Amino acid sequence: MNAIHPIVLHGLIYGGAIATVLLTLTAWGIWFERKFAGRMQSRLGPTLVGWVGLLQPLADAAKLLQKEDLIPDQADRTLYLASPPLTVFFTLATVAVIPVSVDVAVANLPIGVLWILALGGLMVFPVWTAGWASANKYALLGGMRAVAQGISYEIPMVLSALVPVIFAGSMDVNEIVTWQAEHHWLVLGPGLFAFVIFFVSSLAEANRIPFDIPEAESELVAGVTTEYSGMRFGLFYMAEYLHTLVASAVASALFLGGWNGLFGLADGIHWMLAKTLALFFMITWVRWSLVRFRSDQLMRLCWIYLVPMSLALVMVSALWVYYEPMLGGH
Repeated sequence: MNAIHPIVLHGLIYGGAIATVLLTLTAWGIWFERKFAGRMQSRLGPTLVGWVGLLQPLADAAKLLQKEDLIPDQADRTLYLASPPLTVFFTLATVAVIPVSVDVAVANLPIGVLWILALGGLMVFPVWTAGWASANKYALLGGMRAVAQGISYEIPMVLSALVPVIFAGSMDVNEIVTWQAEHHWLVLGPGLFAFVIFFVSSLAEANRIPFDIPEAESELVAGVTTEYSGMRFGLFYMAEYLHTLVASAVASALFLGGWNGLFGLADGIHWMLAKTLALFFMITWVRWSLVRFRSDQLMRLCWIYLVPMSLALVMVSALWVYYEPMLGGH
C-alpha cells in the first residue's frame, strides 16, 4: 500500500487542526455575541447551561440535531439539500491559504489572495440556490437580495485587497505578512482607508447588520432560511459566524500584520488570534449599535462611495510604489 504523499498529509493535519479551532471559536463566538447583546440591552444572555452559559452552543446544536428535517413539497430537492453544506465548505476552503503563524498554514499558494476572493465570491451561489430551491417567495426575494448585495460589495472588497498586493508585489498572503513585518503594517500607512473599505465590505458579504437586507426579519421572515429546519438551518447560521471569523482573519493578515507582534514583542500565532478576535469583537459591537440600512442606502454606499474610493486607492498605491524609490524611499 502506497504511503500518503507528504503534501497531502501536511494539508490533512493542518487543515483538520485549523478547521477544528475555527469551528470551536465559531461556537463560542455565538455565545459571546449573545452575552454581549444581552449586556448592550441590559439583560444577562445565556446563563443556565454551564458556567455563565458557556455550554449553550452545545445545547443549541443538540436541539437542532433533534428537530425534524422538513423539505417543502415543491422544493428542488437536490439544490435544497446541497446549499447548506456548500456555504460552510466555501468558507472553510478560504482558510487554506491564511497563514496563522510563520510556518503554520494549510497551503502556501502564490495566488493566495486570488483564492480567498474567488471562494468568497462563490458564497452567493449556495445562498441563491437555497432561496430559489425552497419554492418560497420570501426565500426567493432573500436570495435575490443576497446576489445583488454580494456582487456589488465584492467589487470594493477586491479593489481594497489589491492595495496590500501592490505594496508587497505578491498575491501570496505569507509574503504580504512578511512584507508588513519588514516595512510597516498597512493599516498604519496608505492602507488605512483600504482596511476600512475591506472591513465594511466584509460586513456586507457576511450579511451582518447594518447589511442584513437578505434576511430582514421584518420583511422576509428569515430570508433564504425560511423553509429550512433542524441542522440544515444550523449550517446556514454557523456559516454566517464562520464567515465573520474568516473575514476577520483575512483582514488581520492583509492589513494588521498577521502574526507580527506589537511594540517589538515576540511574533507568533497568539498575535494572529488576538487581532482576529479583536476584529470579531468590533463586528459584534457594530451589529448591536446600528440599525439596518434600506436597500437603496446600501447600494448607494457601495456604488457612489466605496467603489470610487477603492479605485482611487488602487491608483494611489500604484503611484506610491512606482515613485517611492525615486524619492529616496526603501
